[in-house]
Amino acid sequence: MDAAERIIEEQGIDALSVRVVADAVGTTTRAVYSLFGSKEGLLVALGAYGFRLLGRAVAAQRQTTDPARDLAAAGLRFRKWALAHSALFRVAIQRLLPDPDLAAQFSAAAAETFEILEAKVQRVKDAGLLGNRTVRDAAVEYHALCEGLASVELRGALIASGTAERVWRDALTTLVAGFATDGAANATAVPT
Repeated sequence: MDAAERIIEEQGIDALSVRVVADAVGTTTRAVYSLFGSKEGLLVALGAYGFRLLGRAVAAQRQTTDPARDLAAAGLRFRKWALAHSALFRVAIQRLLPDPDLAAQFSAAAAETFEILEAKVQRVKDAGLLGNRTVRDAAVEYHALCEGLASVELRGALIASGTAERVWRDALTTLVAGFATDGAANATAVPT
């Protein structure tokens, strides 16, 4: 898995093949095929692996008595994961795969990781700080912000300014604080 991740990171997803992975780890293609079945099977395994790593990182966050602050801080764990595993971010989160149907094969791992996020959002709701949003809607909004920020940073747009972590912190804190407001009452503020 590490070798496949490294190949995608260094050469792009099109460079990944069973032969290249086998050569990278000093084994036979037969051994790789026996584990994953095909290049597509390897990509599915990478997507699931990426979600498991992300889920573990977010779940490992220490829980405090401030669920809103904890939720905002969880995004920084997403950031750390995305920066450390940009190839897995592209495969698992952005699903930049040669065959879009492959992502459906690791959707169970994606759902498990999303449940970890929803549990953090549920704590915010239980504290009365979610406004009129559902836990699912707030989790989707939160995830969209994290994915967008990671995409922008991985393209290099935040690195040049040297303020990437502050931008993440400000955006996450603002979003989570905004959850406490009545989104429907403020809908007129955003043009449709």
